[in-house]
Amino acid sequence: MPQSPVRRHLLKLCTALGTTMVLSTLCAGTAQAQAATKIRFQLDWRFEGPSALFLLGEQKGYYKAEKLDVAIDAGNGSGNVVNRVASGTYDMGFADLASVMEFYGNNPDAKNRPVAVMMVYNNTPAAVLALKKSGIKAPKDLAGKKLGAPVFDAGRRAFPIFAKANGLQAGAFNWQAMDPTLRETMLARGDLDAITGFSFTSILNLNARGVKDEDIVVLPYPQYGVKLYGNAIIASEQFLKSNPEAVKAFLRAFAKSAKDVIAKPEDGVKAVKARDGIIDEKLEVRRLKIALDSVVKSPDAKAEGFGRVSKPRLSLMASQVADAFATKGRINPDALWTDAYLPSAAELDVLR
Repeated sequence: MPQSPVRRHLLKLCTALGTTMVLSTLCAGTAQAQAATKIRFQLDWRFEGPSALFLLGEQKGYYKAEKLDVAIDAGNGSGNVVNRVASGTYDMGFADLASVMEFYGNNPDAKNRPVAVMMVYNNTPAAVLALKKSGIKAPKDLAGKKLGAPVFDAGRRAFPIFAKANGLQAGAFNWQAMDPTLRETMLARGDLDAITGFSFTSILNLNARGVKDEDIVVLPYPQYGVKLYGNAIIASEQFLKSNPEAVKAFLRAFAKSAKDVIAKPEDGVKAVKARDGIIDEKLEVRRLKIALDSVVKSPDAKAEGFGRVSKPRLSLMASQVADAFATKGRINPDALWTDAYLPSAAELDVLR
């Protein structure tokens, strides 16, 4: 039976609409697939307790929910993170702010410098550690003692600031360098009188070598006049310019992850275990809790606000780092820090 002109028109219209709907669905799916921005992110150290701040958000899908495709890699020191972000090998990273400042002081004309966008360790975790049997109880007792640390250790690099704050002559100390894996071993067996290191790393490393907490003396830099900031999230200038919304999204997701870790550190360490199956969960929970209490939830962090910095304190640190690290030029703190990408105050309320 021949079709009427009206029927033929309706059939053509339905076919056209069906094709349009199929194309729309395909395009929508393609757009969603393309919407995820890739971020290559490097931590400052191995997958240990403190890395839970980043890894729990990965496990819970917080980055994916922000349309980000984030690859988080372990690191081997803040200096390397800074260089790799500056070179473009990584888009973002987690590094000691003093290392960022040193880069600025020595590379004033670098084209893709790293910029700190969120403070995480409001206080440096650097400390001097000794055994009680050494007789060291306070900074003044370090005079004439043999100290040791890897040459790139943050505490060793900043020791001149610690020395000046406590009336010591930084150049009068006998330093011995070693691989990071030998630092606590040499202290435990008496080859050194004291070491510098991150407190939450060295204390637990000494425990693993049979040294009990009550036999360890810890002189945290923040408690002895050194108000340096610690680790911050950094991003390359190029990535900030090309993907500003992705950086904001990353920081939102990280803030959620950090809040969850602070509430339940054990859950955070399970996320670390998922990335490195050989870690000791009990030990890493303790390491994480020490880090949270000493540098993330410190009185300074609560006073300034999580993620933020105090401009006068930042300026003082820039001056101290330039002197202690003997950089080629002075350091402009306004060039290496911005709060323009931070989440809202409500989203940064994670320290309760």
